[in-house]
Amino acid sequence: MNKTRYNKADYVKSSPHFFRLIALAALVLGITLFCGSILLPAPLLGPANPGAAPNPAKSAWFLLWIQELVSHGNFLVYPVIAVGGIFLLLPWLPVYKPVWRASWFSNGQWFVNLITIATVSVIISLSVIAAFFRGPQWQFVWPF
Repeated sequence: MNKTRYNKADYVKSSPHFFRLIALAALVLGITLFCGSILLPAPLLGPANPGAAPNPAKSAWFLLWIQELVSHGNFLVYPVIAVGGIFLLLPWLPVYKPVWRASWFSNGQWFVNLITIATVSVIISLSVIAAFFRGPQWQFVWPF
């Protein structure tokens, strides 16, 4: 194997002031979220009644896209499993030379970038459809 040697000039120097700024921003964000969670009540419904399920019974927001897919046919759970498998294999999928410098959307990773962007776009659009455009009996409705 051909091992590449890196010189000191190949590394980007960073300032400790920058990391202190990031740590301070993370602390402020955490405190803001904590205070917001104390001051604003959670939009929870009453206790669940197993005898009277809501119509439609929707899953959690991060699973709505799966519920939207499965509502069109039970066989559509297989693409969900396949996408999960692909994302588990993503670190081993690219069989290209490692890029010399980090960059957004580098030429050697276009396939991985395309799969990721397409999958995230589909998941977001299916979640929005299931959350805002589904009404009683899982029929399409306008959210306004």
